[in-house]
Amino acid sequence: MSITGHLRGAVRRHPHLADATIALAVFAAIALTTFAGRPQTTARGGPETFAIAAAGCAVLAARRHRPLTVLVVSAAAAEAFLAQSGGSGSMLILLAPAIALYTVADLVERKTSLIVCGVALAALVLVHALHEPQLLGPQNLAFTALGALAIAAGDSSRNRRAYLAEVERRADRAERERERDARRRVAEERLRIARDLHDSVGHHLAIISVQSAVAQRSIDPGAATAHEALGHVKSAGRKALHELRDTISLLRQPGDPVAPTTIPAPGLDALEDLLASLRASGVEVDTRIDGAATALTPAADLTAYRVIQESLTNVHKHSSARRARLGLVYDRNELRITIDDLGGAGATDGRAPLSGHVPTGRHGIVGMRERVLALGGRFTAGPRPGDAFRVTAALPYLPLRSGPERAP
Repeated sequence: MSITGHLRGAVRRHPHLADATIALAVFAAIALTTFAGRPQTTARGGPETFAIAAAGCAVLAARRHRPLTVLVVSAAAAEAFLAQSGGSGSMLILLAPAIALYTVADLVERKTSLIVCGVALAALVLVHALHEPQLLGPQNLAFTALGALAIAAGDSSRNRRAYLAEVERRADRAERERERDARRRVAEERLRIARDLHDSVGHHLAIISVQSAVAQRSIDPGAATAHEALGHVKSAGRKALHELRDTISLLRQPGDPVAPTTIPAPGLDALEDLLASLRASGVEVDTRIDGAATALTPAADLTAYRVIQESLTNVHKHSSARRARLGLVYDRNELRITIDDLGGAGATDGRAPLSGHVPTGRHGIVGMRERVLALGGRFTAGPRPGDAFRVTAALPYLPLRSGPERAP
């Protein structure tokens, strides 16, 4: 670090000591140019002049605490010194009010400081003119220039300090925003993993568990080895489902953001494959489509697929008759999805109507609701008359392009 840098650091660490040093330096310069080598009898004013100079300089040590008071005292002391010395005193005494002008311009509010400094400088020039025959004499002009320079330097210092403070505030704000954005991204990614685990892995594990139970009942009772193997598959599937549910509970935290809306995943193009898989596993699904199929945004396409997948998977897991009705209505502004579980699941599946409080283990309904609401849609889930359960979702959509209509 340079010498200037060390000095600036010392001033910032010990400002009062720096002010006292400045006051002592100004007084030393005045004393050397006014009193050195002269007997007190030739230095007009004698001890009184010395005391006035000492007072005008000593007050500079308090310039940071009382800038206006220091300006008044130093200016009065400077004019009194010049009056006492009859013009034979050192003009360096004017450094004291000049430093005070700098301090006022630096530390006081800008509008107030400029008014006070301007009035003080004008008053000093007028009073100083009393000691000089010409108002526009060289000493008056020099002092006016010195005072104006001190005011400009103080104003510039205050502006620079304000600028640096604003830069620091903006940097701190940007850092906090980056941290918030990073936390938000982590939370969204954690929530995305939880939803995808539930929607994809949970769906397939449920099918494995149910199908292994069906296979175990279908094979020859005498095939003990096959029975035992299928029993292990069924047990492992159930354990995996329980562990998956626990993992999802850990991934989900209170205050999580809504569902991300830009995740590449299957859409309604894969609906036929999903229905074929469920029908092969024993779920009877009646499908009805009303209206002309319209291309959806990727987020809406994904959400529609996930709502249908989760609802029909619940029918597969919980319904006694495993019968469902799927309805898709392409309206003018939105796609309306209705899934009815017709298999008497009301008392056994634990799917209570969705409310503000979400019990543990209902991540599927919570995930569907969050996905739909994140796109500005509507979602309901609850029991229906006749021991049925209904899930409805309305998703606003925007046509992506013109061309052939896409059937789900």
